[in-house]
Amino acid sequence: MNIEAPAVMPGTSAARAIHPGSGRRKSRDTPKGRQVEPAALREVEALLDGRPLRPDLLIEHLHLLQDSYGCLHARHLAALAFAMKLALVEVYEVASFYAHFDIVMDGEPAPPPLTVRVCDSLTCSLMGAEALLADLPSALGAGVRVVPAPCMGACHNAPAVAIGHALHEHASLGSVVEAIERGRPHADMPDTIDFERYRAEGGYRLLGECLSGVRSVEDILTALEDSSLRGLGGAGFPTGRKWRFVRAEPAPRLMAINADEGEPGTFKDRHYLERDPHRFLEGMLIGAWAVEASTVYIYLRDEYPQIRALLQREIPKLAAAGLDRHVRIELRRGAGAYICGEESAMLESIEGKRGLPRHKPPFPSQVGLFGLPTLINNVETVFWVRDIVEKGHEAYAAHGRNGRKGLRSFSVSGRVREPGVKLAPAGITVRELIDEYCGGMAEGHSFKGYLPGGASGGILPASMGDVPLDFGTLEPHGCFIGSAAVVVLSDQDDMRAVALNLLRFFEDESCGQCTPCRVGTEKAVTLMERRAWDETLLNELTRVMTDASICGLGQAAMNPVKQVLKHFRSEILVCDPASPAEQAPDPGKPARY
Repeated sequence: MNIEAPAVMPGTSAARAIHPGSGRRKSRDTPKGRQVEPAALREVEALLDGRPLRPDLLIEHLHLLQDSYGCLHARHLAALAFAMKLALVEVYEVASFYAHFDIVMDGEPAPPPLTVRVCDSLTCSLMGAEALLADLPSALGAGVRVVPAPCMGACHNAPAVAIGHALHEHASLGSVVEAIERGRPHADMPDTIDFERYRAEGGYRLLGECLSGVRSVEDILTALEDSSLRGLGGAGFPTGRKWRFVRAEPAPRLMAINADEGEPGTFKDRHYLERDPHRFLEGMLIGAWAVEASTVYIYLRDEYPQIRALLQREIPKLAAAGLDRHVRIELRRGAGAYICGEESAMLESIEGKRGLPRHKPPFPSQVGLFGLPTLINNVETVFWVRDIVEKGHEAYAAHGRNGRKGLRSFSVSGRVREPGVKLAPAGITVRELIDEYCGGMAEGHSFKGYLPGGASGGILPASMGDVPLDFGTLEPHGCFIGSAAVVVLSDQDDMRAVALNLLRFFEDESCGQCTPCRVGTEKAVTLMERRAWDETLLNELTRVMTDASICGLGQAAMNPVKQVLKHFRSEILVCDPASPAEQAPDPGKPARY
């Protein structure tokens, strides 16, 4: 019997195997792309240890790898993508977006076991961070990596460094070397009002009244509206009105707390979380009850590991006492991205993505986290809820100066004798703040200028030190209060260098999503590093970035430049921009600050 061979279709893998000289590629023995190494997969699965594999937990799982291995090896990223059923490119793009993740490709050396991050934002630079950056590498040796880093929320104790994850304040060359030799793997736990003490002093009574029906939602909303409490993260939107708007949206609803205060000069949220975390937690739980949120997410910046440990210790006590029965609480960890302080970028990060701001509208109150209506509040905003309701809105609104209402928590740093968080009346002037709350100017320094609202809030001269500090009072002068981060400058500070420091921060922290911000900040830094500033081109950049940037970073990044050109022109060397001699960087000026 003759059996004919089966027909072979041209172009198939069988045809290519039979006719290798046909010019077609041979069939592939292995699938395309990087293959998962069994050993790496076992290591990743051991770390995950039964944890949920939802895509929104990608950043949390990347932290597990980074903390365990000191970096993110390519083999582990491939295994994590496989375990989470995500595209490898998705895992890479998220891991590469955040500054606190170190990706190590095959064949590359892993970073040293210890990283020391030196804050080079404005206040720390004023206090000697540049010398630390220059001297620490040789003092610590090759086994320690020394890198610059943005604001760590320790401006009142500048200069600051992070030794691993441990915040080290009032840093000097000797103190850093000693701390490393002594061994300090974790940040110190703050002295705080814990759950037992807080409840013994009347804490959570208001929440209990809300949950039991003694207080109605309308009671709470009315008290917040009458108090004139506004969002204290920078935007200043009336809190009661925001809660009412979100509650009016169809269920299900969510809540997110923005604890990612990365604005240089800001450390008020750290202050309240360290000292009285349950007052914040009670206000948060009341907010979740008021809008009937099913889950509340606390997005905490990675620079605050001591607060994360504190909350991980205290939050379970709420469940044990039955105080969170109406809502689920999730604590999420940032990874070193200033842009995630912008509310929609924060939502993207909570969803396990790159922190890229969203286009608005729709606003998060309508389409927020996971596409659901979301109430977003700053830490300090909800911190005041209990006091306002229990003491009466009149007590809160009674504070204020120059026609303003309420209290403001000013993060004061720079050239003052006593920096720190100062709880002062809204509408106070910076002169009053310095004299009455900060013990005056630092020894040997004369008041020259100030930042009323952090890096993006602009710069004003001492001659305008009597402008009330509050929402709406600074805008006519081209500035805003933002997060109320006040940095005081003196006659010993170079305003060109101050502005350049702030623009370098924005250049480094731009998420890169929109061209005006990404290219504009880089171009501005290049122009400002020259001896002569091309004012015409800087003004054009300002207009384009302000009008066309997606979010507040690009829109406000040029505020320092505008204000320095307006108020400190005598310090800006104006020469012919066409002269080649004036295009080169000034060798007499420091490269940083």
